[in-house]
Amino acid sequence: MAGKSRSGRIVHRNNKAGFLFLMPLIVIFIGLLGYSFYFLITNSFQNVTISFKHSEFVGLSNYRTIMVDKGFWRSLLNTFLLSAANIFCGLTLGFLVAVILNFKLKGKRFFHALFFIPSMLPIALMAAVFGSMLEYKNGIVNQLLRGAGLGALAQRWLADPRLAIWSVCSVSVFLIGIPIMYYTSDLTTISDSVLEAATMDGAKMRHQLLLVIYPMLKNTHRTIILSMLLGGFREMERVFLMTDGGPGGTTEIIGTYIYRASRSAGSNIGLVCAASVIVLVIAFIISFIQLKATGKEG
Repeated sequence: MAGKSRSGRIVHRNNKAGFLFLMPLIVIFIGLLGYSFYFLITNSFQNVTISFKHSEFVGLSNYRTIMVDKGFWRSLLNTFLLSAANIFCGLTLGFLVAVILNFKLKGKRFFHALFFIPSMLPIALMAAVFGSMLEYKNGIVNQLLRGAGLGALAQRWLADPRLAIWSVCSVSVFLIGIPIMYYTSDLTTISDSVLEAATMDGAKMRHQLLLVIYPMLKNTHRTIILSMLLGGFREMERVFLMTDGGPGGTTEIIGTYIYRASRSAGSNIGLVCAASVIVLVIAFIISFIQLKATGKEG
């Protein structure tokens, strides 16, 4: 690696020691990751049970079965809906809270921690808490509505097919800690002179937020979109503990779909592996598009 010294001369840095320290971790990581890919790909062409005995090569049959399975595509759509909810909350609420916390407020560190802690808690805990809050009979949400004389608005939030997926997505409102962290970090890089010039030109606060600050954080937007989009593929606990994929599969996401397929009696693990490979390909495509877009911008 080369860098410039204060005198302008190019200084070559020796990074061999760093590479040597990282090499064992890199080898272990590549080995485990490579074996995982090998396991999924090879078994996706097999008809094999959970015992992995007496496997039968079936070619692309598992992939064809998955591609025509409406349940798989519905679970994939729900996964993207959940990711979209995370992205929307991060780009709106996360941005606004980060801007407010960027002001000189008393107890600013407390509020930073208050918004950040839910993102650090296990998602299973959040799902269990919100699942109990949204119960029809004893849930705190319906109890508050009944106590306020609005019992007609009490709903079966997690049992109604029209409301279940949106009820699950509502938890995203409390998971904006990571976007706030990203925005807070990048807001410090915006020069005060830019905002001062906008103020002198007569721009009001809302205009500065929407037309000056928000466009200047486009790289942060991309980071949040990518992390939240890929994070939607790891939301199994939220759906599993709140609705278990119901009612009638309306909240099934790709994580619960694969889990249920692997746990069913006499299940073909080859189908599970084929579904996992398809999801991996989709995730890689999303990452590749994001990297290319970021590279062009750079």
